[in-house]
Amino acid sequence: MSDLAAPTALATLIDYQPAAIVSRVLLKQKTGNVTLFAFDAGQELSEHTAPFDALVQLVDGAAVIHIDRQPHSVTAGQILLLPAGIPHAVKAVSQMKMLLTMIRPAT
Repeated sequence: MSDLAAPTALATLIDYQPAAIVSRVLLKQKTGNVTLFAFDAGQELSEHTAPFDALVQLVDGAAVIHIDRQPHSVTAGQILLLPAGIPHAVKAVSQMKMLLTMIRPAT
């Protein structure tokens, strides 16, 4: 993506929208994806699983991320691993932006 060819402030690449979750794929490869999300306060992704590991990096705000129904409070600057095959859910405590890096296992 041309706007990523120079140093860029991550939080400026996506805007909040009222009562919504917005996403933008920054990199998509056969080996994995990097997606930036912006959640309005109170928005959530319901419990689900993924077939491969994902790393969440909070860029702005705060969230509660449940992994196997265990809550984890995460704030800007923190990271959390979402293990493959384990149910997880995300809820924005405040407006928050997160970078999600999903890595597919080598075959």
